[in-house]
Amino acid sequence: MVNEVDRFFEVLADPTRRQVVELLGEGPRRAGQLAEATGASAPAMSRHLRILLSAGLVADERVPDDARVRVFRLRPEPVVAVQAWLDQVQAHWQEQLGSFKKHVERRKPE
Repeated sequence: MVNEVDRFFEVLADPTRRQVVELLGEGPRRAGQLAEATGASAPAMSRHLRILLSAGLVADERVPDDARVRVFRLRPEPVVAVQAWLDQVQAHWQEQLGSFKKHVERRKPE
């Protein structure tokens, strides 16, 4: 799972890719729509989408009427993996804070 999380953050370190993920969170879109919405050129958007595809953050499908057109959508699985990791981190910190609170309360002057 750590490798998935590392790859997730590595891929989303780029602000354009984060914006693409946000846009795809609203619904599927074509590459041209994503390029226009982000202000990226078509070749730059193609590179970003290739990286997102290879990392498994997005999926693409061909439009039945026109095989040249691809529609991109967000895949939920990588987000679920990151959420699971964040839940583990949060649980660890909650435990640590609980222990610290107990320690402080025991040392409080009465």
